Amino acid sequence: MAKPFVKWVGGKTQLLEEIREKYPQAIEKYCEPFVGGGAVLFDILLKFQPKDVLINDINKDLINTYSQIKNNCENLIKELLALQNIYRNQENNINKDFYLSKRERFNSLRLENDSEKLEKAALFIFLNKTCFNGLYRVNSKGQFNVPFNNAKNPLLCDEDNLRECSKLLQNVQMNVGDYSECKSFIDENTFVYLDPPYRPLTETSAFTSYDKSGFSDEKQIELGNFVSEISKKGAKVVLSNSDPKNTNEDDNFFDDLYSQFEIERVSASRMINSNAKKRGAINELLITNIASVF
Repeated sequence: MAKPFVKWVGGKTQLLEEIREKYPQAIEKYCEPFVGGGAVLFDILLKFQPKDVLINDINKDLINTYSQIKNNCENLIKELLALQNIYRNQENNINKDFYLSKRERFNSLRLENDSEKLEKAALFIFLNKTCFNGLYRVNSKGQFNVPFNNAKNPLLCDEDNLRECSKLLQNVQMNVGDYSECKSFIDENTFVYLDPPYRPLTETSAFTSYDKSGFSDEKQIELGNFVSEISKKGAKVVLSNSDPKNTNEDDNFFDDLYSQFEIERVSASRMINSNAKKRGAINELLITNIASVF
């Protein structure tokens, strides 16, 4: 059973049961404009074997990693095993220096764009497994800057899962870019799942930046317009986002933006907060056009 090969903030593994209830009976064409860790992607590939699939993300290093798993899996496994062997045979204080050196190497490779794609993919997974909370955050210069997590013995190379992921990805098209670039692929036969950067519940909760350009309320509104547009095409759509009413009962931002759609509030555990006392169950939104399309 293939599963996400990275830990991803906001990953949907824990909400799969609720999201599955929104799936159409059959899926032959699938699009995921914000693929992230791919929990829904792998679930759909396993259950429906769609013939036509497009995944997209603005994070070029994430898509490069998907591509290397698809096209160069055995060599990627070799790279990860080498990193894992070094990591597991060192003291933790040395591993922190090792982590920082690999983070620096990853950032230098990012500046070189299309060079050393295999090494970048291996470092992407290595950093994800050894950084704080599996967080992907970049600074204003676009440099990955997440600190070390002091993990003692992480599984850096899950060989069996990587091979299973590679099998499922063989017929998947991959694109790096804005979600709007998926528009031409989407038609009345497409099931679309969107998991955009969540709207922060408070100003202080917006400490992560997935992309240096951020994702403002204006961009959330633009996304709402995109969802309306593909719905008019006849696409079946499910979208996730944060629920502003967790912190402000009077905040109707998404209720107003998606007023023509069905909005369901579901419970999820939020583990990203650095303060353990502030982690726990919180409502998230599942927004669908089930009433207008199905």
